[in-house]
Amino acid sequence: MPAHASSPSAAPALRTSLADVEPPLALGPLDGRYRRTAAPLVDHLSEAALNRERVHVEVEWLIHLTSHGVVPGAPTLSDAERAYLRAVVTDFGADDVARLAEIERTTVHDVKAVEYLLKEKIAAAPSVLGETALPSVSELVHFCCTSEDVNNLSYSLMVRGAVRDVWLPAATGLVDDLAAMAHDLADVPMLALTHGQPATPTTLGKELAVLAHRLRRQLRRVEGAEYLGKLNGATGTYGAHVVAVPGADWPEVSRTFVEHLGLTWNPLTTQIESHDWQAELYADVARFNRVLHNLATDVWSYISRGVFTQIPVAGATGSSTMPHKVNPIRFENAEANLEISCALLDTLSATLVTSRLQRDLTDSTTQRNIGPAFGHALLAVDNVRRGLAALSVDRDLLARELDQNWEVLGEPVQSAMRAAAVAGVTGMENPYERLKELTRGRRLTADDMREFIAGLGLPADVASRLAALTPASYTGLAEHLTETYLR
Repeated sequence: MPAHASSPSAAPALRTSLADVEPPLALGPLDGRYRRTAAPLVDHLSEAALNRERVHVEVEWLIHLTSHGVVPGAPTLSDAERAYLRAVVTDFGADDVARLAEIERTTVHDVKAVEYLLKEKIAAAPSVLGETALPSVSELVHFCCTSEDVNNLSYSLMVRGAVRDVWLPAATGLVDDLAAMAHDLADVPMLALTHGQPATPTTLGKELAVLAHRLRRQLRRVEGAEYLGKLNGATGTYGAHVVAVPGADWPEVSRTFVEHLGLTWNPLTTQIESHDWQAELYADVARFNRVLHNLATDVWSYISRGVFTQIPVAGATGSSTMPHKVNPIRFENAEANLEISCALLDTLSATLVTSRLQRDLTDSTTQRNIGPAFGHALLAVDNVRRGLAALSVDRDLLARELDQNWEVLGEPVQSAMRAAAVAGVTGMENPYERLKELTRGRRLTADDMREFIAGLGLPADVASRLAALTPASYTGLAEHLTETYLR
C-alpha cells in the first residue's frame, strides 16, 4: 500500500459515559468551573429556590386567609401553628427537594407537588404540636389559586432577593473600588486618545471617574426597581373567589397579601402577571453590563498600551509557551460573560412582555434562565473587581507620552488667540488655520511650541501663561471634576 494511502480506521474505543458519573457533572460553567463565584445565586434563582418560594407563598396565603376572617368558619391560627408553618419554609432543604421531585413524578405538575407537600406537613402537625387546628384548614392550601398566582409571586421574591442580596452588593463593591481608584489617580495626567489619535490630555482618574459615574447611575435605577405581584385567579377576575366566598373584598385581600410579601400589587392582569417590571429591571442590569463592558475594553486597551501594568500572581501562568506573558484575562473573561448575560437579559426582556391572549407557557421556560443571566453578570463583576485590584500605573510611561506630543497644545494656543482677537489684540487672524499648519501631521518639541507662542504678539500675561503650559499640565478641570462630582 502506498505510504500516503489511508489505512482502515480503528474501531472507536468505548468511553466511560460522563453522563453517568456520580455525583453528576455540571453541564454549564456556572455550576462547574465557576461554581464558587455563582453559588450565592443558588439561594435565590435555582429550581430549589423557586420551590422554596412557592412553599413560602402558599404558607403565607394560608396564614393570610385565616388571620383576616376571609373564609367563614376558618379558625384563627395560634402563634405556634403559624411558627410551625413558617418553619416548613425556613427548614426547607435537601429532603424536601427530594420529596417534591418524588411527588412531581406522579403529578407531573410542579406547583401541585408543592401543594401536596405542604398538605403532608400539615397532616404531620399533630405529632409535633399535639392538639392543633391545622388539619382542618388543609383545603385552604392553594385556595382559589391558579399556579401563576403562586409562581409570579415566587419569581418576584426570588429576583428581588438575588438583586438586593447578591448582585447589587457585588456591583456596588466594584463601583466603589473603581471610584476609589479614580480619586487616587485624579491628578495623574495622561495623553487622551480620540479616534485612537493623540488628543487633549486628561487625567487617568477622571477617565475612570466617568465610568464609575455611569455605572452608579445604573445602580440607582436598579435600586429603585419595582417588584410586582398579583393573586387574582385563572384569568385575573377573581372568578372562583367570589363564587366560593362572595362576601369578601377580594381585591383588597389580594392587595394586602401581595404587599405583606413586600411586593407592589398589580391590580389588572390576565392569568399571568405581565412581567413588565422584569423587562424594565433586566434592561437596567443589561445597561450596567454594557457600561462595565466598556470599562473592561478600556482597561484592556490601557494595559496593552502600558498605562497599567498587571501585578503577577505567584505561580500563575500567562501563556503555555511564552513565559513572559501576564495576560489581561480578568477583563477578557468579563467581556465574554457580560455579552452572554446581556444576550440572556435581552431575550428575557423581549419574551416576557408577550403572552398570547390570557396566557401561554413561554414565560415558564424563559424565567428558568434568569439564574444564568445573573450568574454570568455576577461572574463578570467578580472578574473586573479582581482585575482592577491587580493593576499598577506606569507613571513614567504616561509622562513620556505627554512629552512626546507637544502638538496637543495647538488647541489652547489657538483658543487663547481667538479670545485675544475678541479683546482687540491685532495679529490674531486665522488662529485655527495657523495652528493647523504648525501641528498637523507633525511632532513638535517644547522649543518649537514656545518659539511659535513667543512670535504671536500676544499680551504678556497670556504669552507667559501659554509658555508655562505643558502637555502634562494641560488637564483643565479634570482633577476638580473627579473630586467634586464623583461622590
